[in-house]
Amino acid sequence: MKSTTAASLSAMLAAIASPQRMRIVALLAGERLHVSELARRVGMSRALLYMHLTKLEEAGFIAGHLELSDDGKALKFFQVVPFTITIDPAAIVAAVALESTESGTPDV
Repeated sequence: MKSTTAASLSAMLAAIASPQRMRIVALLAGERLHVSELARRVGMSRALLYMHLTKLEEAGFIAGHLELSDDGKALKFFQVVPFTITIDPAAIVAAVALESTESGTPDV
């Protein structure tokens, strides 16, 4: 995991800390899927799915792109972006220290 602030580490962990979002990542780890197929597989509305996909994409866990089908219909496909999360005391200390350095506040 690259150097990150406490705030961005917290946002990344919050994005993945949902059973629904973990299920989405698990499905996308096996294959890239378009939104309609993914919604069917996870059993949720496309509107709710898009909310989860947006959080995952903003955190860097997945990427989406549009493709045209043979009949000219735009399909949004998503796939997993390779990632590793290491959360241990050293990662937390580094994130807090980086945030303190960037914000000018003293370390904890």
